[in-house]
Order: sequence, then structure tokens, then C-alpha cells
Amino acid sequence: MAKDVGGKPAPKQDQPWIFRTYAGHSTASASNELYRTNLARGQTGLSVAFDLPTQTGYDSDHVLAKGEVGKVGVPISHIGDMRDLFHDLPLDQMNTSMTINATAAWLLALYIAVADEQGADRAKLQGTVQNDIIKEYLSRGTYVFPPEPSMRLITDIVSYTYTQVPKWNPTNVCSYHLQEAGATPVQELAFALANAIALLDHVKASGQVPPSEFPQVVGRISFFVNAGVRFITEIAKMRAFVDLWDEICRERYGVTDEKLRRFRYGVQVNSLGLTEQQPENNVYRILIEMLAVTLSKKARARAVQLPAWNEALGLPRPWDQQWSLRAQQILAYETDLLQYQDIFDGSHVMDAKVEALKAEAREELKRIEDMGGAIAAIETAYMKEQLVASNSARLAAIEAGEQKVIGVNAFVETAPSPLATGEGSILTVSHDVEEHQIARLKEWRRMRDNEAVEAALAELRRAAKEGRNIMEPSIACAKAGVTTGEWGTALRSIFGEYRAPTGVSRAVRNDAPELDHVRGMVDAVSKKLGRRLKFLVGKPGLDGHSNGAEQIAVRARDCGMDVVYDGIRLTPAEIVEAAREGRVHVLGLSILSGSHIPLVTEVMARLKGEGINIPVVVGGIIPQDDAEKLRAAGVAAVYTPKDFQITDIMADVVQLVDADADAA
Repeated sequence: MAKDVGGKPAPKQDQPWIFRTYAGHSTASASNELYRTNLARGQTGLSVAFDLPTQTGYDSDHVLAKGEVGKVGVPISHIGDMRDLFHDLPLDQMNTSMTINATAAWLLALYIAVADEQGADRAKLQGTVQNDIIKEYLSRGTYVFPPEPSMRLITDIVSYTYTQVPKWNPTNVCSYHLQEAGATPVQELAFALANAIALLDHVKASGQVPPSEFPQVVGRISFFVNAGVRFITEIAKMRAFVDLWDEICRERYGVTDEKLRRFRYGVQVNSLGLTEQQPENNVYRILIEMLAVTLSKKARARAVQLPAWNEALGLPRPWDQQWSLRAQQILAYETDLLQYQDIFDGSHVMDAKVEALKAEAREELKRIEDMGGAIAAIETAYMKEQLVASNSARLAAIEAGEQKVIGVNAFVETAPSPLATGEGSILTVSHDVEEHQIARLKEWRRMRDNEAVEAALAELRRAAKEGRNIMEPSIACAKAGVTTGEWGTALRSIFGEYRAPTGVSRAVRNDAPELDHVRGMVDAVSKKLGRRLKFLVGKPGLDGHSNGAEQIAVRARDCGMDVVYDGIRLTPAEIVEAAREGRVHVLGLSILSGSHIPLVTEVMARLKGEGINIPVVVGGIIPQDDAEKLRAAGVAAVYTPKDFQITDIMADVVQLVDADADAA
């Protein structure tokens, strides 16, 4: 028996949380090899990252998929890819989390279809689909359909799994990306809980679940949460989540079983705060953020996945992921954390902070409820505008030095990092991956039974049109060989598509005297141009991480420019057409998915073909070698996360337009 200090028996050890690493890239086979390696190193659950075409319901050869295949996750175009992804991994013994939202029903259908092929009992399958399409309208941007059909898809998955796949978590209400989009702790609490309420209200109203069984459905709802570096506040936030969710389940839904009211959550700690400057400092940030979701036993995460220290630079290598995994293992197995009860019980400091967060979150929840709930607050752009405003305030505080970020705006002197230099310091996805995936996809279409495919798709469309649950028809599609794009096209034909509000309002911020100098520059150049300087901010490709583009658009507007920003998911052709029609003076492209080379070079070629000669600036997570390639292609300036002074970027843009006007 283990001994404590003084030779006494050590307290009983709790079981650790599930250790996960968010991973997937290039091809299904390469990702499978990575998963098996991570499991051999002590990872206890899988967390699958899908590429953007898969997340948005497009095949790899769709025009919008160009440059995006295999970049931010693994491409899954059909059941053959899903077989390769989980080759030699018995699904009835796995605990698999899949970060997928708009196409969650399809990826879950593929997963179940492969499990059936393995002979696995569906009742033994364990894992999670994120399936929180609501937050996609607010943050990450991988929505496809309008809000009401999206709620229908969420409801179908929840209603199907509680009987057919009872150990599965059918939705992971996700506040993680809300914080990444700028949410304060109160907004993260209120917006996530409002989303969960909207989800459960829709399930209840659908009639697919008998009232007597509804508490069981409530008990399967899980959450996916973020933890920032202000870890006292984050611990309090997690304790507030526990109390508020218990309150909602008890008072709104009448759940009497305490176990079914538990706030069950997984976490990935904050990626927004990872810095390109002195990236080795990110190790400490990640560790501190992990403590926020593990120290309090009553609010401890059920699963933890940590980013790698170098994710602000590019894709982490397997060794970088191992380093993050080891941090979890050391905390769980070398410390005595899991031997004690909650160390914050009775703390007047913690109790006061928790109660303050709960009170503010209840006020915000009431405000959203009075609007008609989360869906109404999305359609009116209320929640999106609040996130954009909060993120603007956060960035302004960093720029002004009021919020210190070590290595960025404080203690910037540094020796070169030996970890972040040299060839192979980050993982790069080969340009051949997309070509290989498209060739496989075409061969798949050629070899399958196309009559069976058409029959399965026809039944899927009928189920969608008639309001029937679409899970079994989707599983039948998976087994028939339907592709991701075909499934997406079938439902688009019934549900339609949607463009969410950008959250970038027309109102100009007048309380920012630090912008006066740039405003003067804009006025002077506008006078020279004979009209107001016009700036088009574009998001080419499928990258839905719009935070950077939104902040550039907001600051440009506040500096006095005429700003055009139409949101996410535009083709290079559409952006160039907008530049031509709008007679803009400068074009800014924001790409964070790693697809900057093919997308930017296509935009530049199309501009040249149209005879449009304007400065082009690009922002994103762009390695130095790629930045040089973009400049060689004619890009006037390249900005990466280290360029945090947005007002300085605005001054650069104005000077580029001024120089262009002089040259003309």
C-alpha cells in the first residue's frame, strides 16, 4: 500500500481523466498511424480532427476545397476513408471524440457503418460528436444549413443515439470556440448554456423522445470547454458551470436524478493565447491552463486534450504532441492531486468569485431568453456582435500594454529558440496530398454501385423532406458508398444554405483617440484618391476562423476607411469579382488553415487577368519561407500572429494605397 507523509496510508486515488490529443491530417492512413502511435504512448482516447471540406460537406474535388484538403485535419470522403482511419482499432473498445458539427450526422453514420463492418455491438460504442452547430454561427464558421434545419440535425442525432448508441455523447455543447472568438468568462457561461437550452428545448418539442425518458437524454449532454491562463477565474468559471447546469436541469427540465444533472465536460485549453514570439513560453501557459480544469475535483474535466507549444507556428509534430501528453501524465500519476477531495471547498475567495460569475451569467441568460432564445440571438447578430466587441477590447488592451503578454508586449528581449528553428521544426502537409485524395475519390466513384448510391440518396432526401430522423438513411448512404459531398448536396437541396451575420456593425468607434493619426492619414489619401479609401477584407476557401478578419475590418472602419467584408467561405473568383465591382483600393486576405499558397496565388493570378492592380496584404499562420513565396508572387505585405499592433497594420495599408496612388 502506498504511504503518505509520516508513514500513514495514502488516500484512495481517483481515476484520471481521459488523455486525448487532437490530431488528424493529410490522409486517413497517415492519421491512423499517428493515432496508433499516440495510443502506444499512453493516450487513452482518440480525438479526431477533420479537414475543412469534410467539416462543411464538400468532396475533396469541389472548387471550394482547393488548397484545403488534409490541412487542418483528415479528409474523409466516404466509408473507405473511414475504414482506413480506424484500421486495426477496435471501435467497441475505443473512446472516440470527433470534432464535427454541420456534418456530424454523416460522420457518425460512417463511424457506425465501420463499426458494423467490424462486428461491433452499437450499444458498446463510446465517444462524442461535437454536434454543436449553434456555436459555428458565432465562432468557427463550419455551419452549412440555416439555424432551424441545423437544430433538426442535432435533434435527430440526440434522439437516435440515446436508444441505439446509448453510451455515446450525441452533442458536445462547445464554449471552447466562443472563448477563442473573444468571449469573456460570463459570455462563455451564458452563451454555451443558452445553446444547450435551445438544443434540449428542440429535442423536447420534436416528440422523438417520450417525456418519461427525457431525463436520460439530458444526462447524455456533454460540454467542451476552454480554459485560459487566468486560472483562478477559470476554476471559478468551471465551478459556476457545474452549479448553473445543475440548476437548469433541475428547474427547467425537472431532472431529479443527481447523476443525470452532472456537468460532464471535456476540455482543450486555450489556443488563442499561444504566441508566435518566444513560443517556448507556451509550455507554461498550457500547464497553468490545464491546472484550471483539474485542480477542483467537483469541476474536474472528464477528458483533457492540450495544444502543442508550437501551434502558433504551424502543425505540431508527433514529438510535440507527446510533450503535451506527458504533461497530463505527470500531473495524474506523479503528483498527489487525485488523492484528495476538492481543495477549494470552503474558500471564501473562490465562493465569492463563483457567485459573482453565476449572477452575471444568469442576467445574460435572461437577456437572451427575452430575445427568444439562442437562435433568435444569432439571427439578430446579438451574440456575434458581443463576441466581436469583447475580442476588440481584449486586443486593444494588449496593444496598449494594459494586458501583459510575456514575449509579446513585455520582456520581449530573447535569445533565439533552438526548439523553433531549423528544418522540420513544424509539420508540413505535402502538396501531393490533395492530388492523391482526389484521385482516390474519383476511383471510388468509378468502382462503386452507382444505382445503390442514387437509391440511398433518394431515401435520404425523402427522410429530410418528410421530417423523419435522418440517421438510419445516412448510415444506409454510408454503406452504399455515398460521398461526403453527395450527402451534403442532398441535404442542401432540402434545407438550403445560410450565411451568418458577420458581427461587424456599421457603427464607428469614436472613443479611440489613439487612432487619430491613422484617421488623418486615411483622410489625406482619400482626398488624393477623390473618394474614401476602400478596403476589401476577404476570406477565401473554407477557413471559418473569422476572428482576425473581423478585427481587421472593425479597426479599418474605425480608422475611417470604407470597408467591405462579406464573411467567410468565398472562392478566389468571388473575391476578385467583389474587388472589381466595388472598385476597392486595397485587398486583405485572411487565411489560417494553411492553404495560403494556393489560394493567394490564385487570387493574384485572377487580379492580373482582370487588369486589377491594387496592393494585396495577407494575414495568417504563415511560415517565413511561405511569406517569401507570397511576396515573390506580388503580395505587398504578410502579417502573422506576432504582428499584434493592428493600428500599425492599418497605417501600413494606408501607406501602400498612398504609394500606389502616386505610382498611378
